[in-house]
Amino acid sequence: MIQEITLRLQPHIACEIENLKKYISKEISVPISEISHIEILNRSIDARSKFPIYNLRLNAYIGEPFQEKPIPYPNLKNVINSEPVHIIGAGPAGYFAAIRCLELGLKPIIIERGKDVKARVADLKGINVHNIVNEDSNYCFGEGGAGTYSDGKLYTRSKKRGNVRRILELLVAFGADRNILIEAHPHIGTNKLPDIIRKIREAIISHGGEIHFNKRVVDFEISGDAIVGITTLSQDRIEVKNLILATGHSARDIFNLLDRKSIKIEMKPLAIGVRVEHSQELIDSIQYHCATRGEYLPPSPYSVVKQIDGRGVYSFCMCPGGVIAPCATSQDEIVTNGWSSSQRSRPTANSGIVVELRFSDFKDFEKQGALAAMFYQKKIENDSWLAANKTQKAPAQRLVDFVNQKFSADLPKTSYPPGLTSIELGSVLPKLIHTSLQKGFVEIGKSMKGYFTNEAVVHAPETRTSSPVNIPRDPITLEHIQISGFYPCGEGAGYAGGIVSAAMDGMKVADAIYTKLYPNKT
Repeated sequence: MIQEITLRLQPHIACEIENLKKYISKEISVPISEISHIEILNRSIDARSKFPIYNLRLNAYIGEPFQEKPIPYPNLKNVINSEPVHIIGAGPAGYFAAIRCLELGLKPIIIERGKDVKARVADLKGINVHNIVNEDSNYCFGEGGAGTYSDGKLYTRSKKRGNVRRILELLVAFGADRNILIEAHPHIGTNKLPDIIRKIREAIISHGGEIHFNKRVVDFEISGDAIVGITTLSQDRIEVKNLILATGHSARDIFNLLDRKSIKIEMKPLAIGVRVEHSQELIDSIQYHCATRGEYLPPSPYSVVKQIDGRGVYSFCMCPGGVIAPCATSQDEIVTNGWSSSQRSRPTANSGIVVELRFSDFKDFEKQGALAAMFYQKKIENDSWLAANKTQKAPAQRLVDFVNQKFSADLPKTSYPPGLTSIELGSVLPKLIHTSLQKGFVEIGKSMKGYFTNEAVVHAPETRTSSPVNIPRDPITLEHIQISGFYPCGEGAGYAGGIVSAAMDGMKVADAIYTKLYPNKT
């Protein structure tokens, strides 16, 4: 017999199999000896009350052997001679579009401006250690996209955009830990993602797909109302019939190109702020209501939302046991983000704290048209770089000093590899953002006792929360509203926000292309 049970348990019971068996035995009145296996189906932590509780949904196997159901490898076809689909970008939208193409019998041909996932590492060292930004290979650009070396969070609220479980199962098929299928907030980790991405690449190539690295697209060729070709920086011209644009939220050269060629794009408001770092021990004590978290609880995340003068101030991409990374894509800017390894074992916790922006907030840049939010974003990044004496040493301030507009005479040790420049951050942040954050941090401190401390460090700026543009597409065909065969896709086009939603959008676009090519087969 297999009995499904939902339980709320203390950590030492939920995490020790013998303790869990004893509890279940009493709960369902079955001898321990008859419980042959416990299969966890879903797991989450509820830390809202004084004592943290694990929520478990599980199957208890009673007098019955357990056989783990294998995660099926996708049914990929050999497509070496099949109809091509060109894809710009080897991030999650591009790679999962390619996997779906292989399932459908279409030949994906990926053009990626950056390097393969292993070769990217040298360029990350360049920015971390030497303040050198490779504009085609960095934390944002290269195989796997921005998520590869920026944490690997898999949680998404975008349930209506596609089958989340399907994406997670594909990741497991390519080597991710099965635990991502049961955790409420799954996470792979920056240390494990590269090998998974390599396996996806190998699957694409071994089934007849193509991947071309170090190929930056610099022009689109339009004939009538259809896309017919692209040109790379090395002046290669590639004929295309169906083109997926999956370049990510930082591809400003692509946004500029679309604007110059009068290919319709729209301004999209985003959120901008700072990245704040605390000790993980402090965050654990706040969230778990205890001096130390003990062996059964993971490093704690946090999520906060405050309303400040009618607009949201909230946490973004919180990284327990993580590191703050330099994510500039041009030499003349500073951009911060965060990542964690699979174990989340670093002594610090960091999170973006960002301010909701609206269309009216970009009025000083209205002459830039649809690119107004992008230019607003870029100015903050450039001002930060100038304030840091044209280095990657991020402008920073102790948290209480930030709220009180007081220069920090010294700064605590930071996880941010290039180091910090102590300045009053009001000199690089727009007044609206600065004031909203000052008030926001005070309010966060009221609900998270101990959070508002001068031992925390505020790093500026956090600007790449989402794309500053939306590239409009037909809701049915998913083609650009003006151009046949041109498919805006993923986060850069405004249709996703993170690895899972971008992957779902990539597969959705591949399905749309197949439907267009073979309407009688769908």
